[in-house]
Amino acid sequence: MRSHTLIVVPTYEEAANIAELLGRVRRAVPDADVLVVDDASPDGTADLATAIGREVGNIAVLRRAAKAGLGAAYRAGFTWGLARGYDVLIEIDADLSHDPEMVPRLVQAIRRGADLAIGSRYVAGGATPDWPRSRRWLSRAGNIYARFLLRLPVSDATSGFRAYRASALALAAFDATVASGYGFQIELTARVARNGGRIDEVPIVFHDRARGTSKMSTRIALEALVLVTKWAARDVVYGPRRVPAVTSAPEPHAAAGEHEAA
Repeated sequence: MRSHTLIVVPTYEEAANIAELLGRVRRAVPDADVLVVDDASPDGTADLATAIGREVGNIAVLRRAAKAGLGAAYRAGFTWGLARGYDVLIEIDADLSHDPEMVPRLVQAIRRGADLAIGSRYVAGGATPDWPRSRRWLSRAGNIYARFLLRLPVSDATSGFRAYRASALALAAFDATVASGYGFQIELTARVARNGGRIDEVPIVFHDRARGTSKMSTRIALEALVLVTKWAARDVVYGPRRVPAVTSAPEPHAAAGEHEAA
C-alpha cells in the first residue's frame, strides 16, 4: 500500500549530508515516501540521492535546471506531491538541523486535526542550543515582527520543519506564493491562517549544520523583512483577505528544465 505521507527535501550542495539524512528519515518513518528536489547541485547531491533511492526504495529525485531558491523548490515539490495524491506533505532541511525522529509527531498533529503543524523552536520544549545569543535574538525578533504585523497565531513562523494537510496547501494556493527564501515559510503560514486553518506548534530542538555551508544570507533575510512589511501594508490598505483556493491539484508534470528519477 502506498504511503499517504511525502517528505520533501530541497537540496543544493548537500552531498556531505544527504546519505545520512535519508538513512535517518527511512529509520524514523519507514512507511513515508521522500522527494529530493535538487537545484542542479554541482557536488552530485542528486546522483547520491538517486543511488540511495535505488537501494532503499520510495525515494524520488526531482532535478531542477538551476538554483532558484527555497520557495521555488518547495512549490515544485508540493506540486509533485499533490498531483500524486499524498495527503500529508512534510518540509525538512537536508543539513541535519531537523531531527527526522520528530516527523511522526508532526504527522500525528495533522491526524489530530491540524492543517499545519510547525516544528517550533520558540514554544515550551523547543530550543536552539548551538546558536549564539545574537542569532537567537535576531531570529526571535524577526518572528515577533512577522507575528505582530501579520497577526499570526504562532511563535515560530520561519521554521522550515513542518507538515501540511494537502487540502490546506491547495486552499492556500501555495503555487501563487512569491517568496524565494525563508520568507516562504512566513508567507504560507499567513495564507493557512487567513483561510481559518488550524495551526499547531510541536516543540523541536534545532541544531546547526555540522557539514557544508549555510544557505542563509543577508539578501534572504532582507527579502523576508521587505515582504512582511509589504504584506502588512497591503492589509492596512485593503484589509486582510481570504486567500483564493486553487480549483484542483496540478497535473503531474515537471516544469521546464526539471525531470524526475526514481
